Amino acid sequence: MSCLRPALMGALCLAFAAPAFAAPPTPAETKMIATVEAERERHIKLLEELVKVNSGTMNLKGVEQVGRMMRAELEPLGFDVKWVPMEKAGRAGHIVATHKGNGRGKRMLLIGHLDTVFEPDSPFQAWTRKGDIGEGPGVGDDKGGMVVIVAALRAMQAAGTLKDADIIVVLTGDEEDAGAPIAVARGDLIAAGEASDVALDFEGLSRDGDQDIGSIARRSSNSWTLKATARSGHSSGVCMEGPGCGAIYELTRILDEFRRELAEPNLTYNVGVVVGGAQASVAGDKTGGQATGKSNVIPAEAIALGDIRTLSNEQEARVRAKMQAIVARHLPKTDAKLTFDEGGYPAMAPTEGNKALLAKLNDVNTTLGLRQMPQGDPARRGAGDIAFVSFIDGLVGLGTAGDGSHAPGETVDLKSLDVQAKRAALLMTRLSKEARPRK
Repeated sequence: MSCLRPALMGALCLAFAAPAFAAPPTPAETKMIATVEAERERHIKLLEELVKVNSGTMNLKGVEQVGRMMRAELEPLGFDVKWVPMEKAGRAGHIVATHKGNGRGKRMLLIGHLDTVFEPDSPFQAWTRKGDIGEGPGVGDDKGGMVVIVAALRAMQAAGTLKDADIIVVLTGDEEDAGAPIAVARGDLIAAGEASDVALDFEGLSRDGDQDIGSIARRSSNSWTLKATARSGHSSGVCMEGPGCGAIYELTRILDEFRRELAEPNLTYNVGVVVGGAQASVAGDKTGGQATGKSNVIPAEAIALGDIRTLSNEQEARVRAKMQAIVARHLPKTDAKLTFDEGGYPAMAPTEGNKALLAKLNDVNTTLGLRQMPQGDPARRGAGDIAFVSFIDGLVGLGTAGDGSHAPGETVDLKSLDVQAKRAALLMTRLSKEARPRK
């Protein structure tokens, strides 16, 4: 629709560009909005202090220190804060903080994480601020999200709405590299989900230009290993009746058939490492491998490492079956085996309940005079902890907006901290007044 014509067409353009009309915020909502604005610099300072502590996943002491900092923020708000050690999973641990309300409203689970991808040996360690842009390791993923949680809860306390809210906050210490076994590493999160009605994920806000996007789904992330074996021999007999085609041809056949036959909406499948030769192996941490052989020797071993990402667990099962069927079509005198690693992330499929939550968030946007948030493409987000509790309604991306996540130069838009805290405070207050479902 063109917005160049005056009069009626111009009025229609304004109607589509502006947020919908709504009743003004309630006195409690006005107080929450004012509190977030008044405490802006406090929360930016908290973000700075969190970023200055290295909490790479394997820096266990750093993760614990960030956990202590978050405890100091949550306990004064009336939360019973527990540190759950994760030695059995080879990780630092998690924060589980519980706030008891009046027992009548929706029970809410707030999800974030203490760790970052930047270990102590990373050259990217410093916090800097230039106006409304903050830069530092994990500034948006997910230390900005944790600050949004604090800012929203403080606003609710100031307005008197926190006292009635039943909330569990789970801040995992290994979201960037989950420990194993996953049943242990995510057991406390799953238990918190079972005690809740709604999950709110405080990882980064999705944007398309200057348009904030609503996220109601996350794809899975699961790794696989493919190993092909074959008879070795002199290359002069390759693909002949005696020695057969060799392991590398078999591996190549399978990978190319994956490429040609697996494609469907919301699915990606990646090959990250390939090694092959007379002998081949991959490192224990699966970050590389090695192979030996000669150009005139038919290779006996070939290995590929990759991942698949799906939008639902049903899609995951279907794709895995298709992959196994492709693997089974062996070239002469070859064999191959496809295995899937334990400890992957499940999918969080879009549901009607999740869509209804986004609609409630858009009601908040209307109250705040903000644009409506359209439903985003889950392919633009990675996997996340909220998928482990996808058996309850959930929203993704209530944290800060920024750029360069997981890379040196990661930034956060500090203005988004205010906006997201206001959205979260109003949404949680409204959810706390909704009758919880009977179970």
